[in-house]
Amino acid sequence: MENIAARTKELCRLYDIKPARSKGQNFLINDGIYKAIINAAAIAPTETVMEVGPGLGFLTAELSKKSKRVLAVELDDKLAALLHIAIDSQDVTNVEIINEDILRFNPSLHLKDKEEYRVVANLPYNITSIFLRTFLSSARPPRSLVLMLQKEVAERIVAREPDMTLLSLSLQYYGTPEIIRVVPATDFWPAPSVDSAILRFTYERPRPTIASLAADKEFFRFARVAFSAKRKMLKNNLVAGLNINATEVEKILLAAGIDQKARAETLSLKQWHFLVAALRDFVL
Repeated sequence: MENIAARTKELCRLYDIKPARSKGQNFLINDGIYKAIINAAAIAPTETVMEVGPGLGFLTAELSKKSKRVLAVELDDKLAALLHIAIDSQDVTNVEIINEDILRFNPSLHLKDKEEYRVVANLPYNITSIFLRTFLSSARPPRSLVLMLQKEVAERIVAREPDMTLLSLSLQYYGTPEIIRVVPATDFWPAPSVDSAILRFTYERPRPTIASLAADKEFFRFARVAFSAKRKMLKNNLVAGLNINATEVEKILLAAGIDQKARAETLSLKQWHFLVAALRDFVL
């Protein structure tokens, strides 16, 4: 790639682009990190990739060389317009630029029947959780995601018991997250106040069905109740959140093989499945 830092600043100057902190617009200026993202994505030439937050299009152009098709979803109108110019100038024909809010984006409208896809995304912190929840719980989840996230958020996602959170449980329910590498703040322009990390997530479940989507919804209904008050024991959260008496909850925990004094963050994914099965028998 060219001198990314110089080119980024020059493009922003020419097109009067002022990076907005509110939109998480910190442009990656390290060529090596772009290569690390592409390697982590492991995209085959026959595959479709959805890039979220393509920005100035440096990564978009490289993804187009590796994949059959790129869906580049960009919220910012000015960046989307510049992306059109950048792609057209390189005579790239397999990139579709979509000027939309990713949280309102429907992949099915842009994918063929049974067409699978992978996601590469640079996400603002304030939409990370809802983005992941929306895409992983949808009827058309991606095969994998490679995400640029705040380092602290990535560490929360890969956390295991006894430090589980609703966020880590939400991803590990669907597959395996792993941190590929830490990316220092100095690799961005303007530099953010915190370091970032490249996180790869591999979706490991069968294609969703109506029944499995209903089961997922039920699972997270109970999980939200269990995590509703962080400092309380799991038993107390279940009593308060499900409106059942303590004796019944004690029976549920006993049936699931979970300690009566356990807290939600100390449960393993396997224990969560046992707990939800026990709750289904007692509550529904």
